[in-house]
Amino acid sequence: MKLGISSYCLDREMEQGKMSLHEVIDWAAKMGAECLELVPFAFRFDDKETGKIDEAAIAQVKKQSRDAGIALVNYSVLADFCKEGEALEKEIRRIEHEIDIAALLGVKRMRHDVSGFRRPQGENTLGDFERWMPVMAESAKHLTQYAKSRGVMTLIENHGFFANGCDRVERILRYVNDDNYGLLLDTGNVVCVDEDPTVAAQQLAPITRMVHLKDFYIRHRDPGDSTQFDCAGSWFRSRGGKYLRGAILNQGDLDVYATLSALKHAGYDGNIVIEFEGMEDARYATSVSLNNARRIWEEV
Repeated sequence: MKLGISSYCLDREMEQGKMSLHEVIDWAAKMGAECLELVPFAFRFDDKETGKIDEAAIAQVKKQSRDAGIALVNYSVLADFCKEGEALEKEIRRIEHEIDIAALLGVKRMRHDVSGFRRPQGENTLGDFERWMPVMAESAKHLTQYAKSRGVMTLIENHGFFANGCDRVERILRYVNDDNYGLLLDTGNVVCVDEDPTVAAQQLAPITRMVHLKDFYIRHRDPGDSTQFDCAGSWFRSRGGKYLRGAILNQGDLDVYATLSALKHAGYDGNIVIEFEGMEDARYATSVSLNNARRIWEEV
């Protein structure tokens, strides 16, 4: 098992010009991270207008990670296949392009969503899921076959309010039914659909290929300054109406000990990366979260 962080933890630092991706890599290695997930929100490896891949930038990141002794283990992008006709084909081609980037980065795994995480609440029903499930799954099936030819395994993450929850995620995985398609289990995101992270870890460990480890504060009454979708530090709402906010790992309301114990005793030995999205200083919060994860994994 390798323990590390997602570059997403330090998005604010990169967006504000306080850190570059190269500084994030060196900082993560200095903090003892063994692996790093790349999430191209505050940076990108292609030209925004032309789509031309910047192979020199990719080569530089690969060299720096090797020199720092930190493995690049995953590349995560957003996607939404709840579309029809040309719009769906365009989205599939976009993700094929992202797979090409992942292959050039040399990562063995890549997460892409299958639906938008900001779908309106009224469109997250079981009926909506039944309507779109074959479209999402067929798109994922096509993409994992494309990715296999590039040496990349694709992953679904339980993300947002639609393609989330144990049963829905497992249904998509079973529909795709390809050994190149697995699960990135986000131990915090399950509370977005009001499920128990420990139960999810127990149930989904056999099909989990990577883990996002995070923590949330949970409140049952409005704490103020809440929105429906802003998960970048502010309070937001679960599908059932609870109020959630990102927390430093093991300082929030989730039972991190029980979740890590469930994964460990189920025999999970893949990569685990911290995904911090709270209000605290990102470097401080990520370093404390990483240390807590390491200590708890050893104790459970």
